[in-house]
Formats: sequence, C-alpha cells, structure tokens
Amino acid sequence: MRDTRESRLLLVLLIAIAFALITVDIRGGEESPVDGARQAAAAVFGPVENGVAAAVDPVGNAIGAVRDSGERHDRISELERENAALKARLGSDVRNRSRVAELDKMLKKAGAGQYGIKGAEVIAIGAAQGFSWTVTIDSGSNDGIKRDMTVLNGDGLVGRVTTVGPTTSTVLLANDPDFTVGTRMEKTDELGFATGQGDRPLSVQLLNGKAKVRKGDRLVTFGSQADKPFVPGVPVGEVVKVDPSGGDLTRNIYVRPYVGFTRLDVVGVVVQAPRTDPRDTVLPAKPRPTPTPTVTVTVTPSGPAVPGGEQQTAERAGQDPARVPAEDAARNQPVAGTRGDDEEQ
Repeated sequence: MRDTRESRLLLVLLIAIAFALITVDIRGGEESPVDGARQAAAAVFGPVENGVAAAVDPVGNAIGAVRDSGERHDRISELERENAALKARLGSDVRNRSRVAELDKMLKKAGAGQYGIKGAEVIAIGAAQGFSWTVTIDSGSNDGIKRDMTVLNGDGLVGRVTTVGPTTSTVLLANDPDFTVGTRMEKTDELGFATGQGDRPLSVQLLNGKAKVRKGDRLVTFGSQADKPFVPGVPVGEVVKVDPSGGDLTRNIYVRPYVGFTRLDVVGVVVQAPRTDPRDTVLPAKPRPTPTPTVTVTVTPSGPAVPGGEQQTAERAGQDPARVPAEDAARNQPVAGTRGDDEEQ
C-alpha cells in the first residue's frame, strides 16, 4: 500500500478503534461486550495458531538446543579442565612422595659412607643416535660441580661427571662401554676392573685368576688417587655369573649393577670424599633367610604301670605268664665255667 494521506488517516483510525475496544473490554470485566467476538475469534484462529506452533516449535527447540549446546560445551570443557588439574595434582603428589623416598634413601647412603654430596635432578638423556650412555643433570660449576666427580643415588654407583657447564653437567653412566672403575670384593678384598656393557651386566676382570668367587658376592668401588674420579666404598653390584678360571692370570665375572640406569631421577654428586675408606659399610644389609619351622614329636607312655603288667605283656606276646619269672631267675643265675668243671674232674 502506498504511503498516502488517506492510508495514514486509516491507520490512525484503526489504532483509535483498537484502544477504544481495549478500554471497553477492560471496564466491562467478565461482562465485556466484546467477549463474544473474542470467543468467536478464538474458535476461528485457535486451530491455526496450534498448527503454526506445531510447525514452529521444532525450529525453536532446535535453536534453543544449539544455544544450550554451547553452554553445555563450555561447562563440559570447564569440568574436563578441573578433572585434568585434579589428576595432575594427584600425579604430582605421588611423584613427590616417590622423589622424597628416593632422596631419603640417597641421603642415608651418603651418611653411611660419609660422602658430602650435592643433590641434582636428571633433566635429559644422551642422544638416541649416539652409542654412549649419558644423562644431563641440573647442577653445574655454579653449584660447585667439577669434572671427574663420582655420581651416586640411593642404590649405588651411577657414573662420573665428564662435562661441566655453568648450570648443567653431563654424567657418563657406569654401564657405558667406555666406563671403567676399580672394584673390590666384599670381605675377600679381591681387586678388579669393571667395564660397562650397555643393558647387560658389568664385566669385571679380577686381578687374581685363582680368586674364589660365587654368585651373590658383592662389589664396591676401590677408589682413585685423590678420590677422582671415584671415591671408595660406593656399592657397584652383585655377581651373577663366574667364568671358569682356566689357569689364566686373571678371571672374568659378571655383575648386575644395583642402579637401574633407565629410571634415574634424583642423584647426588660427591663434592667431598670421606676421610676414611668406608669399605663395605655402605652395602645394603643382606636379607636373612626365613627359618624353617621344625616339629619334634615325643612319644610318652599312655599311663602308669599297673600290677600284672608283665603278665599282660606276656599274654600279648603269646607266652606263658608263669614262665616269665622263671626265665628271669634263670637269667640271673651264675653260669659255671669250663675250668671249674675240669678241676672237678
């Protein structure tokens, strides 16, 4: 419709009529004169409204679902972040407890050997393409670390420091093929040299080809001059295999190291050597064998002796009870010797 003067007057007239009807309807209350017209309009337009609502509701619901899905997605994301934070906190607590236990174990080792140590954490491992077994620790020259210092942990010998930077250092592990350390057998004091073999047991060459060695024997570091690169008494490992001597001047044995080189975390660098050789005091205590219980059975008489016991015994043996005393009396009589008989003759 064109925007003319007549159309504007018609719009104003319709608005005025609508306000008039609304006023009459409100003042009339339940007896409103337009109530009949309202019911008739409801009867005519009600089914149309229901049909339109039925057609429009799915669209509205879909729009509402899309709007609510965004809110639900945000809520799910928030819950996932909270869950991840709780898991990280729980994992961190477990990790911290494990590290505290490892640190406590290492401090006990250092205390037993009177080693002055500087604690450090393994932050990197050697390059995968290389053949050397090395790790990087987060302590360097700023922390007093120097080249050729012994590195240990709560289990035993880890390696020695080879390269030192201001804040980090490189440690050559004891299982590296280029690693060699002097060893001493527990109690027997037999000396040798241990060499790393990667993920296999250490190879130890004893200087005494006739040395008596058995599986389970344990070794510690012998120590170096001026305590570099190795301090004495650090546990190395225990014997798992002994080669036959064969009359050679030396003897080869194989030792399983105490340290797990693939799971290093907290280590200690020995910055002060002990005043005296701790010898075997740092070795862990040997497990005591579990005693086997022994049961001793003692047979006791069923009851006190009763009169007629000899008779009952004879009856059980199938003998005549009257013969038992006679036999005992005859057994107690002296027997005449042969010489006495000859003299009588």
